[in-house]
Amino acid sequence: MYIFNSKLVETSQYYQNRDLNLGFRRLIDCALDTKSLDILKDVLAFTDWRYNADSKTEEEEIAKAAMLLEKMQKINLHYDEILPKNIITARQVSKKYAKGNFVLGPLDVNVRMSEMVGLVGENGNGKTTLLRLLCGELKATSGEIEYLFSRAFKNIYELKTRLAYVPQRIERLRGSLMDNLQFTLSQYGVKKEENHLSALAFLARMGLWQYKDLDWSRLSSGYKMRFELVRTLLRKPEVLLLDEPLANLDILAQQIILEDLRFLSSSLSRPFGVILSSQQLYEVEKNSDKILFLDNGKLIEQQIVENTNEEDFSLILELHTAVSRQELQGVLSKMQLEKLNYNGGSYIAYFPKGQAITDAMLLLGKEKIPVTYIRDISKSSRRFFVEGTFKNPLRHAELVSDKGIAGDPESSSGRNDGDVENNSILK
Repeated sequence: MYIFNSKLVETSQYYQNRDLNLGFRRLIDCALDTKSLDILKDVLAFTDWRYNADSKTEEEEIAKAAMLLEKMQKINLHYDEILPKNIITARQVSKKYAKGNFVLGPLDVNVRMSEMVGLVGENGNGKTTLLRLLCGELKATSGEIEYLFSRAFKNIYELKTRLAYVPQRIERLRGSLMDNLQFTLSQYGVKKEENHLSALAFLARMGLWQYKDLDWSRLSSGYKMRFELVRTLLRKPEVLLLDEPLANLDILAQQIILEDLRFLSSSLSRPFGVILSSQQLYEVEKNSDKILFLDNGKLIEQQIVENTNEEDFSLILELHTAVSRQELQGVLSKMQLEKLNYNGGSYIAYFPKGQAITDAMLLLGKEKIPVTYIRDISKSSRRFFVEGTFKNPLRHAELVSDKGIAGDPESSSGRNDGDVENNSILK
């Protein structure tokens, strides 16, 4: 079965399972992949009905979506599978500022087509600096960055066309959403009917249909970020670099935006790679293909950890409970608990190799310990952020204190060693 037909089947299944919102977003993705203005018109008419019909049922929406999917299937499109090729390769790149002692790197970074890369680390560890190096806004002190785009670029302007950087603080715009989007499209040679339909389709795709006639200034900060993503995607970038795009979004919106980026980056007609920095570890890990962790300017590539054999890891659990420390410690000691820390309202429990989260859950249930949250962070980048977590999980057993259980750690203060957030040399 052709890849495009598989995408149609997947979208149909969302509707059959009554995942209507996800099905709708994926329906627009399929329509955009057809590159057919007639299909876009039909989908936009469906969108208008979906938002504005006086009365409608789920069955009606599912039936209308099925008709649109059937119409797309008749086009009989054939797309080749997207190859996992590198589109950015950074080799031994470093950056040292004239003031301060902070040095980023040297480090190696690869970004592939349709790959989503999460960039995490405490503030002041170089996340924004790395993004600005990759997009050409900063010049590396040493090393090289190679861009392997589908077409060669001649100058920095063409580079920034293929590689779009969205900062945390986006520029102020004037006018309506539609005016801004149509102006962006016109700058890239998209005219007349295609210009209007493409702008509407992407507004609908990113949940901004009801705000299309509003001025940019009337949007909330979270919706401004959504709009900025729309404006950027219309440029058809090959790489999208996002600096804290989730900062002003609620939890549900964070999950949807990350899911949308994963879907959109795998577009058959306009695929792109993504690298984004964020403090929302769980959401980013769930949707990313690879996690890069920056610690004091040095890079720890999470993918290496994830490819290590399961049996090589000791178990690290994060959990919330209202019981006393002594009671929890007594219960978990039955699993050979090596260390119990308290960090940011959560307990961090360390166990030797061979233990599993299922063992802990069974034990806690048997002892009737009320747990409101539990997560295995043995291979999560979360373990890099908690006090007392050893950054090389393979050496955890060697580093555990002979005394076994340690006292509560003192909270650690955030660092700022020269990253862009507070470095006066940068804008």
